[in-house]
Amino acid sequence: MTLSLSTAHIQAMNAHAERTYPEECCGLMLGHIQEGDTGFVQMNQLAKSPVRVVTALYPVENSWDQQVATDLQDESSSKTRRYAIAPEEMLKAMQDARRRNLAIIGIYHSHPDHPAVPSECDRRLAWQHYSYSIISVQQGKAREFYSWCLDANHQFQPELIQEAIPHNAVL
Repeated sequence: MTLSLSTAHIQAMNAHAERTYPEECCGLMLGHIQEGDTGFVQMNQLAKSPVRVVTALYPVENSWDQQVATDLQDESSSKTRRYAIAPEEMLKAMQDARRRNLAIIGIYHSHPDHPAVPSECDRRLAWQHYSYSIISVQQGKAREFYSWCLDANHQFQPELIQEAIPHNAVL
């Protein structure tokens, strides 16, 4: 799978992560899925792989608290190590996406003072068919941006990130 997004999207996610440091930020990526050329040749044919195309971001407040931790049987009650998206925020994002003929195609969040690699909690709570982008924020500065998706065994695999060229760009 490939995630296609603009430099402006990455900059906006990085800025969100830096603003919420030392807590984790979170938000949703809206867009659509299209069949695409990966650019890799397999057996004399251009390999086709779906591309998740981000067209908008939907930042939300990290709603992780002791109640969420208890409900999920998680020991951490700290927003510095966990994030949660409130169900009502998810519903609002779905409605907003639908109005714009888009879908929720992924979730982004930050890892304050940790690498941009999914945690076991991230894996356990992840949903199939979404991209999971993680921003590593070290000492208040966004340093790494990686994206992941689940495989058939519910394990995260790195996702190719493709920079989208704005429609009004001059080539």
